[in-house]
Amino acid sequence: MAHERTHPRRRRPGRWRLFAAVTGLLAGTVLFGPEAVARDGSPTVFSTAQLTSAGRALDGSGVTGIAWAVDRKAGVVQVLADDTVRAAQLAQLRSAAGPLADALRVERAPGRLAERGPLGGDGFRSSLGPCTFAFNVRIGSGWYVITAGHCILRVQYIYERRVPWPPPEPPLGQVVRVDYPGNDFGLIRYLQPPQDALGSVNLHNGTVQDITTAGDPALGQPVCFSGSTSGRGCGQVTGLNWTVSLAGGSVHGLIRTNICSAAGDSGGPLFAGTTGLGMASVGSGSCATGGVTFFQPLGEALATYGATVY
Repeated sequence: MAHERTHPRRRRPGRWRLFAAVTGLLAGTVLFGPEAVARDGSPTVFSTAQLTSAGRALDGSGVTGIAWAVDRKAGVVQVLADDTVRAAQLAQLRSAAGPLADALRVERAPGRLAERGPLGGDGFRSSLGPCTFAFNVRIGSGWYVITAGHCILRVQYIYERRVPWPPPEPPLGQVVRVDYPGNDFGLIRYLQPPQDALGSVNLHNGTVQDITTAGDPALGQPVCFSGSTSGRGCGQVTGLNWTVSLAGGSVHGLIRTNICSAAGDSGGPLFAGTTGLGMASVGSGSCATGGVTFFQPLGEALATYGATVY
């Protein structure tokens, strides 16, 4: 049963988040969608293999500022395009998909899809700026924390968020590995064992949420998120296996939610009760007007690093 604890979180990064953001509302306007018809006048039906092929063509199109996922039930490839994608780039997407172009269903998201930069829920600071811790994990007898990979790309050490820059005190942790782009996660080793050794998420209201296991989300599942900028927020899983294409490369297999987030929230934890689900990667909109946030699944990161939550 999910529960909250009132133990204070001192020097204990619970989660980081660094994630990309779109600075506008998701308009939901359909720019173009399936129009092809067969000779008998019936709509063209695309196979799963064709839809997957169309999606992969988008990755190779050279167009950035988009996110996409195959919707097998609807028989389309859902595409989310930000404000940097002009008519010429939309035409480029259709050209890349070739004979499968009519499988694309494109919606507009005002603003710009971009990594918000470094700012589970505690913040940290690096040479890139501030971000958010995702989940504390163990690998053997070692103490580590996982966060979004783009938060610590080409970074050696991280510090507590409250520390001014340049830092006057020893670092909190050392970056061990970064998997980005393609995936969006990274591993940091604590230079000193955490004082409280809690495997929990900071809820930014004086309490924490224990995280005892990792799992895979389901479509429509109620979930919550904790960010060092926006605090705790909840919503639903609205899509699975989304790909986001940014200037730095594409990230695949993301969880789409209707939870809002802000700059510095990247890496922040997505969870349902005591189950950890993912970490903030890319977002659009704002908490004042609503938005969309994409999360890197936690399970893939744990399997890659041989780590466990606790």
